[in-house]
Amino acid sequence: MSELITAELVDLDLSAETKDAAARSLAERMAASGRVTDLEGFLADVAAREAQMPTGLDGGIGIPHCRSAHVTEPTLAFGRSASGIDFGAPDGPADLIFLIAAPAGGDADHLSILSTLARHLMDGEFTGALRSATEPGRAASLIRGDAPDEAEEAEGAGAAGTAGADEAGAGKPAQEPTAVAAEAAPPVAAEPTAVAAEAAPAPAEPAPQPAAPFRIVAITSCPTGIAHTYMAAESLEKAGTAAGVEVFVETQGSAGFKRLDPQLVADADGVILAHDVEVRDKERFAGKPTVDVGVKAGINRPAELIAEVRQKAARGEAGAPARPTAPMDRGAGAADSYATRLRKWLMTGVSYMVPFVAAGGLLIALAFAIGGYTINKAPSVADHFVWTESTSWAALLFQIGGVAFGFLVPVLAGFIAYGMADRPGLVPGFVGGAIALTINAGFLGGLIAGLIAGAVVMAIQRVTIPPVLRGIMPVVVIPLISSVIVGFLMFLVIGKPIAALQKGLTDWLSGLSGANAIILGAILGLMMCFDLGGPLNKVAYAFAVGGLANPNEGSLKVMAAVMAAGMVPPLAMALATTVRGRLFTKAERENGKAAWVLGASFITEGAIPFAAADPLRVIPSAMAGGAVTGALSMAFGCTLRAPHGGVFVVPLIGQPLLYLLAIAIGTGVSAALVILLKGLRGASAGRPADTPASDASGVTVAA
Repeated sequence: MSELITAELVDLDLSAETKDAAARSLAERMAASGRVTDLEGFLADVAAREAQMPTGLDGGIGIPHCRSAHVTEPTLAFGRSASGIDFGAPDGPADLIFLIAAPAGGDADHLSILSTLARHLMDGEFTGALRSATEPGRAASLIRGDAPDEAEEAEGAGAAGTAGADEAGAGKPAQEPTAVAAEAAPPVAAEPTAVAAEAAPAPAEPAPQPAAPFRIVAITSCPTGIAHTYMAAESLEKAGTAAGVEVFVETQGSAGFKRLDPQLVADADGVILAHDVEVRDKERFAGKPTVDVGVKAGINRPAELIAEVRQKAARGEAGAPARPTAPMDRGAGAADSYATRLRKWLMTGVSYMVPFVAAGGLLIALAFAIGGYTINKAPSVADHFVWTESTSWAALLFQIGGVAFGFLVPVLAGFIAYGMADRPGLVPGFVGGAIALTINAGFLGGLIAGLIAGAVVMAIQRVTIPPVLRGIMPVVVIPLISSVIVGFLMFLVIGKPIAALQKGLTDWLSGLSGANAIILGAILGLMMCFDLGGPLNKVAYAFAVGGLANPNEGSLKVMAAVMAAGMVPPLAMALATTVRGRLFTKAERENGKAAWVLGASFITEGAIPFAAADPLRVIPSAMAGGAVTGALSMAFGCTLRAPHGGVFVVPLIGQPLLYLLAIAIGTGVSAALVILLKGLRGASAGRPADTPASDASGVTVAA
């Protein structure tokens, strides 16, 4: 692994006038050293991070940073501007600019180095030395934290204008004189205690003051988890020391986090939450005086935050009791919109539903393959089963699959409610889903029932309950009341309209033919390939699976088109890396080998590594191929009773040869497009299309 920063990554005369120009200038140095593989892609990631929140800090510091798939190893570039560049800091332009680049899968060790740098940025001696450095190598050495030699130390001391030249010449790190000075001259407020301690070995009067210092626990976190997280922690700790307050910080950053000791949390007098993403395990701090702010407030005004939490404690204010956080909300950003949370709730239900779909659907498909399409009329195997007859075994598979499939709608509804309201949502959710089956409201009914159940439980949880009743709320009161409300709404209010809509949709699918079917197939193909296993993909898949509950010719065609289109992206990337490997990095070519198997198994996510590295070329190419495959599958009249399995369930597919042909054509279209687009990129970058690309380590790959 290379050094985090070298002299080649330092520009002491940065001439850029805007933050975009500054980022480009420093990123070009990273690209020249082989640490950034795609300059434009990396700059797009930097700009996206900058759009979330300005990266300027008080004290003339700018820290544009991001995690990017175009970065081969953790890297830092430093620029010093004479005129200053506006990075959105409250106190004006920045003259010290640090561009921090971390790989998408950055390792904890180097992320820890980056966090250490972030803490040093809060040290005036450190930033002063950078402002006075005259050589790039000296600046790089300071940032790395190398032990300076005597000449460098003399240069740093003279430029800073400090009076500690004798101590600096002793070869100690820059921070050590400060620590020594702190030991030699304690804060004024602490002097009487220290003197009294020397005068009387067993002091009686000063003892109570140090015995119970005000104690604050804090959490800091930011979207990237690289810089602001650790700078806020350092700022709060320093302000706490200045105020005579004990501050213990848990940094929830990219390098992971070490949880605060539970006893420390229990003994704390107050809490500061400085964060721009949701605090993990926030319920630990319930009932304590709490100040909740953005992470930049922790950096820019830590003393105010400490004073505020002390005032709240003095007034006896306590935080609200922690309400259980819904599973899909625990990783949510503080600014997540309702639409984002709704998507996550729906995805919770779909993710728990898929195993039931796969197991039940494949069992039913195998039953049809063994016993024929009349196997659904076989008597119950509990009453009639002949061990030596294949039809009995087929009937067994069909009936087991039917039972598994019967859980599909209740599980969908139950776990949508679970995603919204945690475990209290399970009972009304399952009840609502079962009612949806009873009134023939189907997949749509289950979806609506889950949302209603979650909303009802969330509303009940907001009601102030006497402490004596809180123990029975989750096991008696909430399940009882919410089930009654959900049941009433599903049976008597909205259930029948939903059932009518479901019937209309089923009839429409059954009557699809000609151009309408082809257009639907193309739309479903686009949806399957747009986000490669994300929400839109899951919507198309859930739409197809919902039709299998009451299968007809139209719903079976939809299922076939959806699975065929979902196989195209990974297969296309595998084909492209095989045909024109020079356009892909070494890591992508290795991923291409695995993508053959993933695509054949209907695992669309196999194309995600390619899309993450080059979304503007990979995703449109995948969508084009998926649309072609979906349309052709519909046009060929292919049908599918199995909800999963890829090429391994081809014997269960109607028109299997034409089905494989549709997949092959779509794969060819996507592969050709991605090769064409990547080739054009290479030509526009000033190199022939077949010039070897750089691998993940930044080394050119020979043909």
